[in-house]
Amino acid sequence: MLLTGKCAIITGSTSGIGLGIARALAEAGADIVLNGFGEASTIEKLRSGLAREFGVRVGFSDANVSNAEDIVGMIEETARDFGHVDILVNNAGIQYTASIETFPAEQWDSIIAINLSSNFHAIRAVLPRMRQRNWGRIINIASTHGLVASTDKGAYVAAKHGVIGLTKVVALETASTAITCNAICPGWVLTPLVQKQINERADRERISVDVAKTDLLSEKQPSHEFATPEQIGALAVFLCSEAAAQIRGTALPVDGGWTAQ
Repeated sequence: MLLTGKCAIITGSTSGIGLGIARALAEAGADIVLNGFGEASTIEKLRSGLAREFGVRVGFSDANVSNAEDIVGMIEETARDFGHVDILVNNAGIQYTASIETFPAEQWDSIIAINLSSNFHAIRAVLPRMRQRNWGRIINIASTHGLVASTDKGAYVAAKHGVIGLTKVVALETASTAITCNAICPGWVLTPLVQKQINERADRERISVDVAKTDLLSEKQPSHEFATPEQIGALAVFLCSEAAAQIRGTALPVDGGWTAQ
């Protein structure tokens, strides 16, 4: 139980990559705080199920990560209830696709707030607490789109490039401490967000969902396989380990060769 005695907050963790990371950290012994939206009964079933399965404390925050006050409140509430915050995983994200000329300004603002600014507000709130204990792990879930671009994803690409830049700055500012900050850059992972894109593509091109999946992967991901939330979770656990103590400010792709091209 590598992370016994540690407490982790994972934003956007009621499904998809975030839930995969939460499960992996809990399996490694960390107490966890979930965050996200959903039906109260569904979230409580998830929360209590994880607690029983892994024998750790599991909390939940409904903080809206587009709001700085909510983020600070989530950090403070976790510190009060669990005693400390040792691991922060900034995972929450949204997507919207359109050309620059037709991109709605309000969608740009929402994506920047949730995909980038939320990382800043959470790190700013948690760093003093980590410095007091001289230990911490900050993991930002960026994307291959933090390293390369695609058309019609201006806000998402800009935000994820920003996340990698922020990661490097935080890593440098904590370089002489036992706090590390790194980014994970998933390629295509079959999450609800990606499934929505696949369904939209199938409808738009009048093809089956299976064909849309194959076409999506073959365009970008040479392995022609989706990465999994479990694989992302395993990498997050590694970054929390002592073996990763000198991995700082990196952007680690899990992308089936996408960015090797």
